This record gives sequence, structure tokens and C-alpha cells, in this order.
Amino acid sequence: MTEHRVRFAAIFDAEVRRQNDRFRAAAAVRPGEDVLDVGCGTGESTREAAAAGANALGVDVSEQAIAKARELGGAAFEVADAQAHPFPAGAFDVVLSRFGAMFFPDPPAAFANLARALRPGGRLVLLVWQTRDRNEWYSVLHDAVAPGSTPPPPGPHFSLGDPDATRALLEGAGFTDVVFTEVAEPVCYGPDAATACEFALGLLDVKQLLDHGDEQSVARLRDAFAAHETPEGVLLDSRTWLVTARVSRA
Repeated sequence: MTEHRVRFAAIFDAEVRRQNDRFRAAAAVRPGEDVLDVGCGTGESTREAAAAGANALGVDVSEQAIAKARELGGAAFEVADAQAHPFPAGAFDVVLSRFGAMFFPDPPAAFANLARALRPGGRLVLLVWQTRDRNEWYSVLHDAVAPGSTPPPPGPHFSLGDPDATRALLEGAGFTDVVFTEVAEPVCYGPDAATACEFALGLLDVKQLLDHGDEQSVARLRDAFAAHETPEGVLLDSRTWLVTARVSRA
């Protein structure tokens, strides 16, 4: 997945452009703030924080993604597992994560570690997928690649989609004022059906479904994307949460 993430870095960023606009506004990064971007991938959200005047550090477990982020420049980047990395206590004003925080093997430990890294009153801003059943893009992929089959269990990228469970998780880790704001905007899989198909074939969800598919799966996927082509690209409906929270003030 990492190689695919780096190869299609521009499309991954363009895929969630509308969601990212809302994410950036919610983060409201100010000049001089110290910002930690968790699961930064190839670093777009880190660079945006730096462009706003922050001292921005992006971390990711993928060496390939961080190498690409450093190549693109614009901020500081480190290979680090945010779940366990010994960040200095109270070092950051803001912790950001755009579709990165869903993948922690031990979420309570991970968010407790991030809470410790924030200064009193510091804020957490996450962009996460809602539950799978609320995301049309998944049903389009499934119905094209493996029609009639039972979908596999939802992957970790949907792990923070339940607001009640996520609120309990964050509060247990030391966060307060947890707020969920729905973002109902389409995702863009590319400028045309052919590009969208090439992009989608490297995604974990599609790879799982292809195990149940036949030789016609790719053709059906391309046709499904063609049905969603617009002048703005291949658009599929999605639902995400903007999650904001704070660490209690001392």
C-alpha cells in the first residue's frame, strides 16, 4: 500500500480536496504554533500548517511516504510511530490527523500519548471516515468488483466512525470538549474512469474484494466509474467526521 500511496500521492490528495478544505478551516492553525501531524503520508496537511506560519512536524510509520514528503519539502518530517513515540510532554499546541488516526493498533495508548504531547488547552483535530454503510464509494467498489458477495468485515479505516465509541475513547485518553461535525462531500477518484480504475485497484478495499471477483471485475469497475464521471472528475458520495477536542487546561 505504501508504494501505491507514494505513486498516487497527487490523486490521494485530490481525492479528499473538499474534505481537506473543511479540515484546514477547523484546525485554524496560527502563526508560531507548534503542530504535530500524525499519519501525515506524503505531507500535504503538514505543509499547509507550515504555510500558515506554524512550526509543523509530520510523522508517519512509512519510510517511503516520509521520503516523498521530504522530497516535496515545506515542513519537517520524521519516521515515527505516534502511538509509542516519546514526544516531549506538552510540546505541541495542535495535533492534526487527516485520515491517519484510524490505524492505531492500540487506540487508547495512542491517544493518551498524543494527549501527553499537547500543552494544556491544546487541541486535537481529526478527519475520519464515518461507518462504511454511510459511504457510497465503498458500495460502488463492492458492487462492481464482487457483486452479490458478502462484504468482508470493515477495515481499520472505519474504526473511528462511531461517534459514541470515539468520544469514549478520546475522553478516556484525557481529551475534553469532543465535538463531531459531519462533512458530506464527494471524494474524487481521478479525472476520468481509466485513471480512477488504476488508482482503485491498489486500494486495500478493492484488493480484498478481488479475491471474490472474476475476470470481469476490472471492466465492471471501469464502467462503474464511467457512470460517475463529471466535469470535475469521478465523484463518489462520502461521509466523514471532523472531530475536535482539547486537553484539559492545567
